[in-house]
Amino acid sequence: MQRRDFLAGTALSLALALTTTTAAWAENAKLKIGFVGVTSGPAAAWGISNQRSMEARAAWLNELGGVQIGDTTYDIEIVPFDDQKDPKRAIAGMEKMAQDGIHYVVGPNVDDGAAAVRPVAEQNGIMYFPYAFPKELYTAPASNAILGMVANYQSGPAIYKYLMENNGIKKVAFVAGNESDPLSQRDSGAAAARELGLEVVSDSVTYQMDTTDFTPVLLPVIQTAPDLLVLSGVSPANAPQLIRSARELGYTGLISTETAQDAAVLAEGAGELANGFISVGGASTPELASDTMKEFVQRYTDMFGEYNDESNTKVYALEYIVETLKANPAAIDNVEEFKKTMDTFEAPNPFMVGDAKLTYVGTSSFGQKRQVSVPLVVNEYKDGKFETLFVAQVD
Repeated sequence: MQRRDFLAGTALSLALALTTTTAAWAENAKLKIGFVGVTSGPAAAWGISNQRSMEARAAWLNELGGVQIGDTTYDIEIVPFDDQKDPKRAIAGMEKMAQDGIHYVVGPNVDDGAAAVRPVAEQNGIMYFPYAFPKELYTAPASNAILGMVANYQSGPAIYKYLMENNGIKKVAFVAGNESDPLSQRDSGAAAARELGLEVVSDSVTYQMDTTDFTPVLLPVIQTAPDLLVLSGVSPANAPQLIRSARELGYTGLISTETAQDAAVLAEGAGELANGFISVGGASTPELASDTMKEFVQRYTDMFGEYNDESNTKVYALEYIVETLKANPAAIDNVEEFKKTMDTFEAPNPFMVGDAKLTYVGTSSFGQKRQVSVPLVVNEYKDGKFETLFVAQVD
C-alpha cells in the first residue's frame, strides 16, 4: 500500500510538473511598447486618444494569439507615462522607458516634449513616434523620430487651397496661444497662406493658455474682417471657447485649425456655434474604413465607453512598429535595423479598404522617410459630429 501510494504521488507530481512546464512554454513573450504623452490638462484628449488606441489594438492582437516576429510570438504590453505636457516630465518618461529596456515609444504629443526627449532617445537606442511638427526632429542628422501624423505645414496649405477654390477666401487671420507649439504653427501657417497668395491681415495676436475671456483677445482680430480665422495649434479645451467668443463678437466667416479636435468637447463648450468649424480629423472616413477599422472603433468604444475621431490616426503608430519588426526581426532590440528597413518597408494597410499600404513617407518635407503614411482627412463639425470635407495624401 505504501509503495502504491508513493508511486501514485510521484506520478501526480510529474504530471503537475509537466503541466506547469507546458504552460510556461505556451506563454508568449512580452513586447513592451511605451507611450510618453499628455493625458491630463487642456490637451489631454490628444494623449488619451494615443494611449487608448494602443491599448485597444494591443488587446485585440493579444486576443488573436499575439504577434509573431521571427520565431517568437509576443503579447504586446503598453507601458504609459503621462508627461502632463511638461518637457521635463517627458524626459523623465523617456528615461523610464530606457530603464525598462523599451526601444519603441509612441509620443510625445507636443513640440517641446518631442524635442526635449531627443537626446535620451538617441543615446538609448529608442525610436519614437511624436505627434509634433518641428522639422529638425525628422531631418538629418536626426533619425530616431518618426512623425505619427500629417504636419500642420502639410495640412495647412491643403486646407487654405481648398477654401480658396471652394469658398473664395482671400483674407486670413491667425491667433495662437503663447507657447512654442501654437506659435510655430502660426508662423508656418502664415507663411503658407502668403505663398498661396492670401492676404494675411493679422498674425501677431496671442493669448495665455489659462485665458478664460477671449473677447479682448479676438476683438482686434475680428476687426480686420478676415474670411478665415485660423486657431493655430489650439488645444481641444480652448477651441470651443475661442469659437464661441468669435461668434458672439459677430464674426460670420470660416474658422479652422490644423490640430485634431474632440467633437464631444466642441458640443459641450460651443454647441451650434461650432457648426462649420474645420479641423484635421482622424485618418479614416466611412468610405475609407475597412471592416478592421470598424471593428477597432467598436472595440475601443466597448473598452472606454466613448470614441475619439482622432484615434483613426492614432491607431497607426503601433501597427507600423509591429509590422516593421515583422519585416526585420533583428530590429526587436536594435533600432538601427529598424531604420534600415524603413526605406523599402511596405505592408497591407488593415484599416483602409482596397489595396492601401503601410509605408514610410516624408522625403519631400524632411529629405528622408521619417513619417508614417496616413490619409489627410479634413473635417467640418456639424451638430455634434464631424463630417468629411475632403481627403488628401502626403508624400
